[in-house]
Amino acid sequence: MPRVLVVEDEAAIAELVAMNLRHAGFEVVLAADGDAALREVARELPDLVLLEWMLPGLTGQQLAQRWRADPRTRALPIIMLTARAAEDDRVCGLDAGADDYLSKPFSPKELLARIRAVLRRRAPEALDTVVEVSGLRLDPATHRVTRRLGGEGSEPHDAKMGPTEFRLLHYFMSHPERVHSRAHLLDRVWGDHVFIEERTVDVHVKRLREALGPVQSAGLIETVCGAGYRLTQQPASASA
Repeated sequence: MPRVLVVEDEAAIAELVAMNLRHAGFEVVLAADGDAALREVARELPDLVLLEWMLPGLTGQQLAQRWRADPRTRALPIIMLTARAAEDDRVCGLDAGADDYLSKPFSPKELLARIRAVLRRRAPEALDTVVEVSGLRLDPATHRVTRRLGGEGSEPHDAKMGPTEFRLLHYFMSHPERVHSRAHLLDRVWGDHVFIEERTVDVHVKRLREALGPVQSAGLIETVCGAGYRLTQQPASASA
């Protein structure tokens, strides 16, 4: 589930955008000003920022410039939202580091299309494509993980899990049979968050295995001693 930070000081607009994004399957965090946005990004890197140009205190342009100057946030996808639609304003926003620029008023469909386009450019495998490994099926669009326990034609059973376990499983299933170190998983799944300890990965892998137990898929996640974890397509025991 991609995580979007919405930086917007008009509460009504922020809530409307958040409602549409959540309905489309995104996790949403709100920030009403530049200082709050900086705190949220410092706490955990989002997958994308929707950034209002005219903010109290630090402007959207200043925030974008600051994030682009920091190695940790240099690649952070940013879409600028603003009522300033003149060509010079668009150029300024893009020059500040925005990946795209959307003028108000905008339609929810256009906003979602722009978000998906930017995320595809940044991480092509991370959006709507269904992934399936050893009968386990993950659908990012509906945020469902299912498996047919009775074979073809049987009803699929759901694996219930939290958003972090879902992102972790998605990454494993998108890169099967590869061994991933804890540091690598932190970088790719948590977003290079410098305040998270590597043992956090162990906790979430344990939770992921517990969530996969009811659909007899816990054995897909293997521990590679001294190296990290991998998702295997041929588990030794489907219910391990």
